[in-house]
Amino acid sequence: MKLTVIVIQILFIHVFLFLGAALKEVIPLPIPGSMFGLILLFLALYFRIVKLEWVERGAKWLMAELLLFFVPSAIGIVNYDDILSLQGAEIVLLIGISTVIVLGMTALVAERITDRKRGEQH
Repeated sequence: MKLTVIVIQILFIHVFLFLGAALKEVIPLPIPGSMFGLILLFLALYFRIVKLEWVERGAKWLMAELLLFFVPSAIGIVNYDDILSLQGAEIVLLIGISTVIVLGMTALVAERITDRKRGEQH
């Protein structure tokens, strides 16, 4: 039963991915459709159109398995000798910087959510 709930919630999250892709076709901004979908999901949660319980378990599972989504990309990079060139070093540096920024922002958001949940419990 728990697996079924997780699968349904992941499918529900994907609805926002598809909505974002459709919105990308309408709005000609250089932003990926997945980001539009993420913004739509955030707004739906913020304005309580979507309840957190509807996506929480699926999102937690996706976050727990996030590393698996990056492994094929990391292995694919190893196949290119150009990555060791100067341009490759710049790319690796940019990837490193962006990774640190994403980790930092994720930590800040997680900390605020945790603090908010602790505040609600007391």
